[in-house]
Amino acid sequence: MARRTSSAGRAARTFVVLLILVGLPLSVAPWWTWGKPGPATHDVVIPTGATLYAAATRMYDADVISSARQFTALARVFGSRAPIKAGVYRFQEDRGWGDYLRQMQRGDVVALRVTIPEGMPAVLVRERLLANTQLTGPVDTPAEGSVLPDTYDFGVGSTRAAALKHMQAAMTAELAALWPTRTPAAVVKTPAEAVILASIVEKETALPAERRLVAGVYSNRLRAGVKLDADPTVIYPITQGRPLGRRILRSELARDTGYNTYLKPGLPKGPIANPGRASLAAVLDPAPTKALYFVADGRGGHVFATTLAEQNANVARWFALRRARGEM
Repeated sequence: MARRTSSAGRAARTFVVLLILVGLPLSVAPWWTWGKPGPATHDVVIPTGATLYAAATRMYDADVISSARQFTALARVFGSRAPIKAGVYRFQEDRGWGDYLRQMQRGDVVALRVTIPEGMPAVLVRERLLANTQLTGPVDTPAEGSVLPDTYDFGVGSTRAAALKHMQAAMTAELAALWPTRTPAAVVKTPAEAVILASIVEKETALPAERRLVAGVYSNRLRAGVKLDADPTVIYPITQGRPLGRRILRSELARDTGYNTYLKPGLPKGPIANPGRASLAAVLDPAPTKALYFVADGRGGHVFATTLAEQNANVARWFALRRARGEM
């Protein structure tokens, strides 16, 4: 009469078969490896459609586990049958192999993060998207001023075109939210004009405390019909927003590009960068000031003036400082 195989007997045989498959000596318990913490924290990309063994191979290549074959065999015995999901995973060094499997089965991925700094021009937005190897597909250069600078999270495998569309939708939504907050001091008549003026403010100062004051100066000049005389508007058609790397030439100051605010009053024909929320808010609520001029103060900020005589004196001090530094 045949004896019924006990559960303990079946487990023992499974254990021995597993040891043979995995290639471990009988003295080594496989569940110890299954719960053993990894050697270091690493991010690993698991592509769409990857098998468990393919994922384990990527983990092995990243030094997350010591053997892809052992991981796969142990997962089949100690893990569930749930499928793994694609994504970027951060495998922590204080976790075990079992935790890694459950992490992939739950889809606990690290977000694909893209940051667009305030004032980044459209050509550099495109270059940043193209440089991100976790995004896929082509992308066109966006319209200048159409992207909201921010940090964005996307899923692995997202297309660059979809990422750009999301950034542009964020700018549209931000403008719609900010436009009703404009005060009587604002001179811009449309959201499009707000983006143009905000892009100039963005390029003129990197100090948050100065944005509303710079916006106040330009608002005063627009209201008075005075030329803006903004250097970044001269540079933009030359470099498309990249750094010029030299002084502006006289011939460039005299060139009518549609952006050159040294030639005629009013706003240029379009934005010269992608302005952030703070600069947009600044042109919709500029600081109350009588200043019509400003120039660099040599310490990262600007000094402001209400008369041309004051401005000329400030410019003379700035040029003297630059000559002392050997910059002129």
